[in-house]
Amino acid sequence: MIEDTAEHGSPLTVLAEDETIFRESVREFADAQVRPLVREMDEHAKIPRALIDRLFELGVMGIEIPESYGGSGGTFFHAVLAVEELSRVDPSVGVLVDVQNTLVINALLRWGNDDIKRRYLPRLASNIVGAYALSEAGSGSDAFALTTRARDDGDGFTLTGRKLWITNANEADLFIVFATIDPEAGYRGITAFLVERGFPGFTVGKKEDKLGIRASSTCELILEECRVPRENVLGELGKGYKTAIETLNEGRIGIGAQMIGLAKGALEHAIVYTKARRQFGKAIADFQSVQHQLARAAVDVEAATLAVYNAARLREAGRPFLTEAAICKILSSEVAERVASLAVNLFGGNSFVKEYPVEKLYRDAKIGQIYEGTSNLQLQTIAKQILG
Repeated sequence: MIEDTAEHGSPLTVLAEDETIFRESVREFADAQVRPLVREMDEHAKIPRALIDRLFELGVMGIEIPESYGGSGGTFFHAVLAVEELSRVDPSVGVLVDVQNTLVINALLRWGNDDIKRRYLPRLASNIVGAYALSEAGSGSDAFALTTRARDDGDGFTLTGRKLWITNANEADLFIVFATIDPEAGYRGITAFLVERGFPGFTVGKKEDKLGIRASSTCELILEECRVPRENVLGELGKGYKTAIETLNEGRIGIGAQMIGLAKGALEHAIVYTKARRQFGKAIADFQSVQHQLARAAVDVEAATLAVYNAARLREAGRPFLTEAAICKILSSEVAERVASLAVNLFGGNSFVKEYPVEKLYRDAKIGQIYEGTSNLQLQTIAKQILG
């Protein structure tokens, strides 16, 4: 069992004993099991099922699921640590675990009734991947402009519409799908439904060919008169907007963890390379200009880490964290892009070939400022909070 032993008043970056052990186990796994596959996964745009199975065995696909449902019985902060450590090696694997934990499982724990928890949590802890389907062609930043319709047919609902940009869609067997039961009601008609891959009328469509995090699947979902039983409504009818907003607030902390993991990985590569690369008779790390760039990157990474950990600890303590989640996401995503870009510069010509790892991290970093709320939306959230 993973125990919540974080000490009250301890520094943000000083972990409790169980957190340290957990982080080390994930780090060892990432280095031994994920790192050898990174280039192949990027080129083939696919995470092998065998690796996903090993993630389940490690216990990182059901971190907050109670032991009584077969999960690890951990905390939200444990999930943040897992995403960070995996993303240090491959942000694609990091986001697979992130969506599973901070969006899908988090939503079921918060909004699912006893029947839903009994039916789905043991499976999510042991062998099935989940996905979170909110976005549509005309519903991105304006999340509640969705047009997917749910028609009440007595015993259940019939869903019709299309979802786009759905992370984990290729691997998932369970989808949280947001649809409106009453278009005239605006956001108050939105409802969350649990849709299984095998439901009639449900299809996973086109897989996107992406710039970065290529191994992480991003697909469209097609719902054509998809029949969903009434017992698969997640939360209350017409209250899906609340499920979406509150889950995404926590999900942004997960993306923050992905981005600081990416930045730490890029900085580690840059330090190792600049110590080994020699020019003008000495290692390029001996040049003051290089040292200052690395030092500035270390400052940025530390600041972003503190922001992410602070938001995660606030959420775990049951304190308000809306502003802090927005701050950690925008800061960490900008830091990830800057540090990855610096690593590319310091690797010189070698950074432009796939034999070296930093070009991939540079491509992976860009998505951090886009998904789960663009940087402009984060700034708007922060502005609303500080201006009142």
